[in-house]
Amino acid sequence: MRSPGTLRNRLALVALVATAGWVVALTVLFNLVLGAQLRGQADDVLRTRASAARATVKVAPDGHLAVREPRNDAALDSGVWIYEGTKALDRPRAGAQVQRTADQLAAGPVPSFVEVSGADRTRLYAEPIRHAGQRVGTVVTASSLEPYRRTSQAALVGSVSLAVLVLIGAYLATRRVVQRALEPVAEMAHQAAQWSAHDVDQRFGEAPRPGELRDLAASLDSLLDRIGAVLRHEQQLAAELSHELRTPLAVVAAENELLRDGRGSAAERARAHEVIATTTDRMAELLDTLLAQAAQHVSDAPGRCAVAPVLRAAVAGAATRDLDVSVSAEQGLEVGTSAEVLERILAPVLGNAVRYAVHRITVTATRRTPGVVISIIDDGPGVAEDFWGQVFEPGQRADPDDGHAGAGLGLALARRLARASGGDLVLRGPGPGAEFEITLPG
Repeated sequence: MRSPGTLRNRLALVALVATAGWVVALTVLFNLVLGAQLRGQADDVLRTRASAARATVKVAPDGHLAVREPRNDAALDSGVWIYEGTKALDRPRAGAQVQRTADQLAAGPVPSFVEVSGADRTRLYAEPIRHAGQRVGTVVTASSLEPYRRTSQAALVGSVSLAVLVLIGAYLATRRVVQRALEPVAEMAHQAAQWSAHDVDQRFGEAPRPGELRDLAASLDSLLDRIGAVLRHEQQLAAELSHELRTPLAVVAAENELLRDGRGSAAERARAHEVIATTTDRMAELLDTLLAQAAQHVSDAPGRCAVAPVLRAAVAGAATRDLDVSVSAEQGLEVGTSAEVLERILAPVLGNAVRYAVHRITVTATRRTPGVVISIIDDGPGVAEDFWGQVFEPGQRADPDDGHAGAGLGLALARRLARASGGDLVLRGPGPGAEFEITLPG
């Protein structure tokens, strides 16, 4: 037997089984209580009739019994025996088995109840007649249990029918309720599938939802974050390959053109061969490094890391001067890029801050929907306003004669890596001091 194929059916069946247990228990309990009540009513009727019959018996001073016949006593005489000792003074019509049982009750201990089985089940009750503390006679009453049996059977059939209807209704209602409850889950799963295929930047966010759906939305957002990180990792690899190979390929092409034209001296041609060999070796090394990095299998999704440890490591590596460096990051903050890329983005910006700061550098990382913002502020002279447009251009330096040996490529590389990771690097404020803001996907 196959189990139900959908969660809706499984939950409905679980609810049905639980409900069935309670309904069966209540039905059995109801019928047991009703049967006990009906038996109690039958016994009360027998006692009442015995008391009424006892009132018609007169006990003489010598202990003999006399039965007074009241008017309209047909109902009273039906099913009532009156005995003096074991001698029947009044005996109604009844079956042989009932008659024998009544005679036995007259001679047996009293009061007592006896039930006679058969086509018409009968219950008998014996009550003593006493005189001067001695038992001188017995009143026996009998009543058919058939009306009570029919009532009990009708109640059983009715309760079972009601239980079946309740179970059917409970199953249908539960199935419908579960279906309605799971509809948002199905919609969210479908939406997440659509986003993962066409727009991984979309998120469910912090919209008001029930607790369970809020947790599901957070899990799906986390999954979309990881998918986005994987895609950015692939895009970043392609961008790295393209960028790193473009310059050496241009060098090889230029030297090859020189060799093909036959121009230049033997020394120049030897140099060209050497340049081509060195460049191709460098290209092979770059390819090996990038492809090895791409082929690594790690437990975490590629291109995702915690911010705080990377910030601390980058600051420790850049702080070559005695400066007051403050680092703060929200607990549990993560970005959708690898630790290596984040370090390469931070290094040039922190290097500039260390170079130009006077006393203090402040580094903060905060969550800003839908990503993370890292702000690096120094108290140095800042960036001249007329140089703002060139600060991120390769090879551009605000003051080439400042004694720094850099080539003006650090900030350009940092911005390119930030944008390849789905974020950006911008300069904020005119100063004094410089504030660089890095935004990365969360």
